[in-house]
Amino acid sequence: MTRSGESLTIKYVRNNKTMKTSITPVKAEDQYKIGLWVRDAAAGVGTVTFYEPETNMFMSLGHGITDIDTEKIVEISTGELVTANILSINKGKKGSPGEIRGTIENGNTIGTIYKNTNFGVYGTVTNKNYLNITNSTLEVASRDEIKEGKAQILCQLDNTGTKTYEIEIEKIYKNNNIDNKSMFIKVTDKDLIEKTGGIIQGMSGAAIIQNGKFIGAVTNVLINDPTQGYGVFGDILIKQIRQNSWKY
Repeated sequence: MTRSGESLTIKYVRNNKTMKTSITPVKAEDQYKIGLWVRDAAAGVGTVTFYEPETNMFMSLGHGITDIDTEKIVEISTGELVTANILSINKGKKGSPGEIRGTIENGNTIGTIYKNTNFGVYGTVTNKNYLNITNSTLEVASRDEIKEGKAQILCQLDNTGTKTYEIEIEKIYKNNNIDNKSMFIKVTDKDLIEKTGGIIQGMSGAAIIQNGKFIGAVTNVLINDPTQGYGVFGDILIKQIRQNSWKY
């Protein structure tokens, strides 16, 4: 920071355009200050949805990371995907969303994040040793293959690993390409309801499986009924990878 109050040149990004402006510090008491609001860092617990071996890409959350104050998508240049230690579960109830409580302290780096979008967070895997990868792969279903009725979600609620839970797909919005509310879903699994009350924060990105195919990911919960929420189509998530020119 300049001490004499000279004008400073600032480079910033707005609407994907790099721009420049100048700002002049103002003396406040014995220091010169500028009125910049800086978001230092963002961190949280979420679920990795899938890993694609051919491209080494991963996708998580099913929705973007938003600024807590502006509620807008945070533009990032890079970030890290790290392991989390799950500490406890805060059950969801009507009017109060629950959450998976965890810590990323002493976490191991799994990958590098390159893109934060309305449909999720994307990046490349750099350390497969800490990624829960099975030997089997799943075919991605088109939205025309998805049917109302029984399906499953894959999620991890403790430090013992991923488990499968039953849900019901109650409505499908086949023509929706605008947001991440592609399917209206309801948790029917008694064990999951007992543990979490339904869908809670931290489960965003949990993969949805139907008839042995990957059909989407959990994205939102209804505040007035934690057993109900939304999922996004898997074909939208895959398309997000294909539309972006990241270096793998």
